[in-house]
Amino acid sequence: MNVHDSERLSGLLEEAGFVRAPEGTGEGEADIVVFNTCAVRENADNRLYGNLGRLAPIKARRPGMQIAVGGCLAQKDRDTIVKKAPWVDVVFGTHNIGSLPVLLERARVQEEAQVEIAESLEAFPSTLPTRRESAYAAWVSISVGCNNTCTFCIVPALRGKEKDRRPGDILAEVETLVAEGVTEITLLGQNVNAYGSDIGDREAFSKLLRACGKVEGLERVRFTSPHPRDFTDDVISAMAETENVMPQLHMPLQSGSDTVLKAMRRSYRQDRYLGIIEKVRAAMPDAAISTDIIVGFPGETEEDFEQTLHVVREARFAQAFTFQYSKRPGTPAAEMDGQVPKAVVQERYERLVALQEEISWEENKKQVGRTLEVLVAEGEGRKDDATRRLSGRAADNRLVHFARPEEPVRPGDVATVDITYAAPHHLLAEGPARGVRRTRAGDAWERRNAAGEKKPAGVMLGLPTVGAPPPLPAAPAAGCGCD
Repeated sequence: MNVHDSERLSGLLEEAGFVRAPEGTGEGEADIVVFNTCAVRENADNRLYGNLGRLAPIKARRPGMQIAVGGCLAQKDRDTIVKKAPWVDVVFGTHNIGSLPVLLERARVQEEAQVEIAESLEAFPSTLPTRRESAYAAWVSISVGCNNTCTFCIVPALRGKEKDRRPGDILAEVETLVAEGVTEITLLGQNVNAYGSDIGDREAFSKLLRACGKVEGLERVRFTSPHPRDFTDDVISAMAETENVMPQLHMPLQSGSDTVLKAMRRSYRQDRYLGIIEKVRAAMPDAAISTDIIVGFPGETEEDFEQTLHVVREARFAQAFTFQYSKRPGTPAAEMDGQVPKAVVQERYERLVALQEEISWEENKKQVGRTLEVLVAEGEGRKDDATRRLSGRAADNRLVHFARPEEPVRPGDVATVDITYAAPHHLLAEGPARGVRRTRAGDAWERRNAAGEKKPAGVMLGLPTVGAPPPLPAAPAAGCGCD
């Protein structure tokens, strides 16, 4: 969701007349730097203020340079950002990203920082201009905000209550994207399968999936992230019966312990979660399922942690995003008794990662010998040039590297390959591709590339030209699993 918001910010700036700094722009050479922040993890605070500090002397040498900070951390910290970093020009929140160009101009004219934090959504983000990073894949927001009250998560306080888009508006955006050459869309929501609660239709999400199946030219549909509480049988049926909905599911677990789930205020229990997995696999035997897990939540005992390991063994996730719990000020969990010592959390985290690595590898080995269709991607394989390979995603979202064919292949095209090797986090097709299907998505990428619109380095949405961020800790801090 943050990546999608960044595309909106980029689109707003370009519509206002700004030009993104070209590839190879040096540190501090951009006229405007935009940080789009997240508040889910404590490390985000450290990275933001560390990078703002690094920019201070650069800006002192370049008086016309402007720095803006937006997103969840800006919504949370507000005036604190300008107090800690008075060289920041603009602070804006999650509800008013459309104000960025105006705030930048106001800060330039008035020569003072502009802090504007709206308390409710001013305009649905999808009504704003966008500068999509991909010519062949796109994000489509179907809702914003969250009605859950998980005790570890600060997102609802910063994103607000759930607000759904009208189905017709969503499908109109999907059809427009497909007309532009997009063949894969990912439906986004803070709690994506709760879609419909705001418009009074409990089956709205499954209906939306089926409606996407009728959009001619749309080859792949994904969604993230669903909540087990709202995962109903009609959604499973829609996934299984809609040809272009991919056999892939990312569904946060957070903990396998009923005691911990209750303390987290997660409205499901172990049996309910595993029951959903069982139904999904019965309907889609080849589905790849991934999850989010938090280790070391306050009060978690060794027995509780063993229950998490039990669920991991039973569910056999293709992948798990694992997080060490860390306190987020303003959440109930931060004040709970029984905070688990860091050393204990680290040891449990390492055991969990080791188990999941083993399972991921075993599940990937089952793919060896299969013939898969791979949507060729741009930037997925960091070693592709050195290895003369291409990379992309299979239908179930597994990463596949394959030998570069003699014929030209563009991002957005589809290659049919035979899997010969499996690693824990990727598959490899070492022989020649069975065939390559040139697509409208590949045509769209080619047009963009010919027009010189490949992804540049900045005006920065994130950190790419500010210098490398501080090193990550041994494990990432707790994530909510919903954004």
